[in-house]
Amino acid sequence: MLVQESFKSHILISTEIEVEFERLSNELKPHRVVGFIEEDFKIEHAKAVVAEAYISESQTKYIVIGSSSFTNVAQNSLLKVLEEPPTNIEFIIISPTKSNLLPTVRSRLPILKGEKNHTVQDIGLNLARIDYAEVFEFLKTNARIKKYEAKSLVEALYHRAIVVDMLILSSSQLENFDKAYRLIELNSRPQSVLAMILMSFVGDKNAD
Repeated sequence: MLVQESFKSHILISTEIEVEFERLSNELKPHRVVGFIEEDFKIEHAKAVVAEAYISESQTKYIVIGSSSFTNVAQNSLLKVLEEPPTNIEFIIISPTKSNLLPTVRSRLPILKGEKNHTVQDIGLNLARIDYAEVFEFLKTNARIKKYEAKSLVEALYHRAIVVDMLILSSSQLENFDKAYRLIELNSRPQSVLAMILMSFVGDKNAD
């Protein structure tokens, strides 16, 4: 639990952006909480934040900005409102790393770290016995996931293979996991990246 001072404007460092937003929404009740949670925070999102900030409020309103990446132009457009926020407006910026944020943004708000409560999700697949039907179903279920969700699934697949199923991965499978993170960062379709990983396990099983 964060201390009361965290309910003033601040930067929160956490990879669990949507989880933190939900937590804040609950903890800050009955105050109004307006979220701008984006995969990539761009100038159009920053303009919407500024417009929301200048809607007058009789009680404290929290504007939560969360993203895994922020353009420099968008950040620069927020500097004035962060330094001189309108009456009853508090800002909370959620970012997975402080290096995502410009020094000029970091200098305006205190930086806090989120709860270290990260757990690897259970994907419900046995990679030692996975077949084509299970791969198809998994890809269908995760067809519209976002970048940060895709990264979490790659981590979960790796954890499942190494820790749960105790598989000895081939060099090509290890390379696929390493490549997956880079492809996701380059905005490749998450479904294609996940398929690359999963199909290597189907092929490996069928080759035995």
